[in-house]
Amino acid sequence: MAITDYFRISGFVADMKSRNLSLYGQWIGITSIFLSLALGISNLFHVNIVFVFGIIAIVQAPILALVEIPFLLKIFRIPDSIITFVQSLDTNFMRVIFYAIMAIIQWLSLTCKATSLIALAIMFTIAMFAYAGAMLLGQEFHKSNVVATVQVGETPAEAQIRNVL
Repeated sequence: MAITDYFRISGFVADMKSRNLSLYGQWIGITSIFLSLALGISNLFHVNIVFVFGIIAIVQAPILALVEIPFLLKIFRIPDSIITFVQSLDTNFMRVIFYAIMAIIQWLSLTCKATSLIALAIMFTIAMFAYAGAMLLGQEFHKSNVVATVQVGETPAEAQIRNVL
């Protein structure tokens, strides 16, 4: 195991020991990225209107990735309006609203047919409750130590090289 892997694992363990619900919400959100993509693809093959919710789940995956992994905002060329939107979600209250909207969209898929998208709706709801708990307990909004964060003014070395090329 490389030394960087050790720091990532120990960073994850530190996040779990912190008892900060916003960190738990972030990790649930990161898990939801992969779940959203997988379940979205698997629900594309339904004959009825459920495939629309599958497409929505696929679209939700990169949105979640940008929200929960802010380093991606610097790797890819993204319009400033999207960066501003993602930065406006950097409070517990705004994340509660964000995940509530995401959850409601997937709960609505049950009106057509009960599918595996219910798991995604449950994950979004759990993330919403994690951020709501952090807000109600007065915990500060924190981002994980494992997920690389870059301030808006900073540019990673790889992005600087790409800009020169």
